[in-house]
Amino acid sequence: MPYTVGELAKQTGVTIRTLHHYDELGLVSPTGRSAAGYRLYDDGDVLRLQQVLFYRDLGFPLDEIAAVLDDPSFDRAAALRDQRAELASRRARVDGMIAAIDRALVSLERGAPLDDLPSLFDGFDPAVYADEALARWGQTPEFAESARRTKTYGKAEWEAIKRESDAIYRALAALMQAGAAPDDPRVRAAVEDHRDHITRWFYPCSRELHRGLGALYVNDPRFTANIDRIAPGLARYLCEAFAAA
Repeated sequence: MPYTVGELAKQTGVTIRTLHHYDELGLVSPTGRSAAGYRLYDDGDVLRLQQVLFYRDLGFPLDEIAAVLDDPSFDRAAALRDQRAELASRRARVDGMIAAIDRALVSLERGAPLDDLPSLFDGFDPAVYADEALARWGQTPEFAESARRTKTYGKAEWEAIKRESDAIYRALAALMQAGAAPDDPRVRAAVEDHRDHITRWFYPCSRELHRGLGALYVNDPRFTANIDRIAPGLARYLCEAFAAA
């Protein structure tokens, strides 16, 4: 059935202002007319609007969407099948992430053991972070060495890494909470444990590299948030302790 701009806005949730904007751009324009002369959107216009919204959700700018939709070779059915496949893939990733969060909550709230470590990362795409790491450190020998070693690690190795890392961070957090200065001998010993841990499992970590890592802990909010979950202020404390070692 044909729709006025107001009716289409009500049915789809797209604002009248947006529909007028799309019309002005020639992106989605009403092609029908009522007996009284009102411009109306027909079924083809509605499906074109759906395509615009799909492509917008995928991150396409409006001018590129117009070029795609106006291409004589554009196959709407094929595009819908491709978009359905993309959305199904997204749904699978989201479902996996929800399940991973549920498993983490069970562990936190009930004290259940983490007996299936890979399942905690269902739905997450490590390639996103791997690409970032490659861009930032890919030309360094440390990155190459870490990549060489970790590609051989299985569940047992990653569980051992986590146990060791957790113990080191807990020890440093306890020292911080006890009021130990960053250059306290006990803190220096724990910092050395942390540096040795990196050297043993990932790459030779010099004190200079270790100080750079400490700076990263406070300069990258993602690192800061992750470390401060152990104890508020720990990221800053580690940065100062690594610098004092």
